Amino acid sequence: MGAAGNEPDDGRPPRPLQSRAEFAALYRRLARSAADGSRGATAFLTPESVRAAVGEVRLGRTVTMAAPIETRPAPDNPHPADHRLTGPPGAAAGESGLHFATDRFGMNVHGDADSHLDALCHVLYDGTLHGGVPASTVTEEGATALSVDLVRNGIVGRGVLLDVPRLRGVPWLEPGDHVTADDLRAAEAAQRVRVGTGDILLVRVGHRRRREELGPWDAAHSRVGLHPEAVEFLAERRVSVLGGDGNNDTAPSPTEGVGFPVHVLGIHALGLHFMDYLRFEDLVPLCEEADRWSFLCVVAPLRLPAATGSPVNPLAIL
Repeated sequence: MGAAGNEPDDGRPPRPLQSRAEFAALYRRLARSAADGSRGATAFLTPESVRAAVGEVRLGRTVTMAAPIETRPAPDNPHPADHRLTGPPGAAAGESGLHFATDRFGMNVHGDADSHLDALCHVLYDGTLHGGVPASTVTEEGATALSVDLVRNGIVGRGVLLDVPRLRGVPWLEPGDHVTADDLRAAEAAQRVRVGTGDILLVRVGHRRRREELGPWDAAHSRVGLHPEAVEFLAERRVSVLGGDGNNDTAPSPTEGVGFPVHVLGIHALGLHFMDYLRFEDLVPLCEEADRWSFLCVVAPLRLPAATGSPVNPLAIL
């Protein structure tokens, strides 16, 4: 390993940076273990796994895992979503007769504030997309391969939430810290749940709670995420989707010369769809009340046939 990385504020020792050679070796191992076919890791979602996930519903309670869409600039959101009312015009709303309220919406899908899903065409690395698809398939007109249209019928499966701040006894992890594979295994043990084939793995780092209590900061340069080596846990358990309340990648990057190593390893090597900047603050109390950290998870991205991602509102049904 190379030079020391940032030291977490919880007193744990600093984690060493990952060298280019170590990253390349990890990438090759993960790519060899990826699911076959053009569906990426959603191939692990079978009719049998969906039927089993429906059996997770015990309380009949539904909760969103999306954050409210931001329409005002912030340090982590310099280009917020544009939402405006386009009708009724002027004073027409107060007039008699029929009128319609209409609006228009636009969004920077891959920003650092709003909940979104990353398609498999989102990460271009060494001239290719996942599975060796040429990067040239992503054009100014849109992506002709591996776009969000790949999951147009939705993503439905067993969701598992692993709460790492709860494990460590803190309200949130501080920016620059990492979630390791050991953290994920320890959270499983503490919550009496095990991540399995086809599961939609959701990892809470407390990003949303920190933002709501302390205010937004420049998350592009300082945030919590998985350590790249933790992606081996995802491959071993054959998860179908990864979601987090942050970006899923740490900043600054713990890998020499690679800015978003977890995105490269997860999306490009393994074929995982990512969900970034979710919000688990309403889900955690429900899981604690039910003493269950697994549930039916339903994800329905927009029908954007050539897009690299989509706004998303994942639902947990307990």
